[in-house]
Amino acid sequence: MTGVPASATGGTSRPTPRGKLGAVAVDQASLWNIANILTMVRLVLVPAFVVLLLQDGGHDPAWRAWAWAAFAVAMITDVFDGHLARTYNLVTDFGKIADPIADKAIMAAGLVSLSALGDLPWWVTAVILARELGITLMRFWVIRHGVIPASRGGKMKTLAQGTAVGMYVLMLTGPLATLRFWVMTVAVVLTVLTGLDYVRQAVVLRRRGLAAERAAAERSEAAAR
Repeated sequence: MTGVPASATGGTSRPTPRGKLGAVAVDQASLWNIANILTMVRLVLVPAFVVLLLQDGGHDPAWRAWAWAAFAVAMITDVFDGHLARTYNLVTDFGKIADPIADKAIMAAGLVSLSALGDLPWWVTAVILARELGITLMRFWVIRHGVIPASRGGKMKTLAQGTAVGMYVLMLTGPLATLRFWVMTVAVVLTVLTGLDYVRQAVVLRRRGLAAERAAAERSEAAAR
């Protein structure tokens, strides 16, 4: 039974195709939800942000202000899309893949562009990007054993990175230029510390997972005897 009344199908007895079409329609609706749309907007903003930032050699205050606006919108959508997806049960496979890609893409675009312009030391960009890439690979390493939840330190790291990069995008001078240096310093320190903590948690999680697998195998062997 498909739950579709005979009257709704014109009295015919072909409910299965309709049921399949209905399932497809539901899948399509779940993909085009507000959380995924915000993620797609963030992905589109990445090249737009880079183009705005590099206009006229990358040193025009007006274009840099527009680039900051694009970066700020991207950061705001990052906050809201995950919250909406969790609150209203809008989590999809597309969102699970696209959301972290969009997050890392906009941050990487900002860091690399600023370093290419000479506004940010390359070692800062290298440290942050190496950490993000390493943690991504670490997730794949331990994913069959479990998922490490986002920590408060990780959220503070993301906030510090976004604030620092945004301040570097703007052509600040005087005390504000000094302030952005210290905000970036905090972001780098949090990046390293949270990365080390993630490695520690990943190692512990993997050891526990392997121990549980060995215990399960031993129980299966004992039962087989």
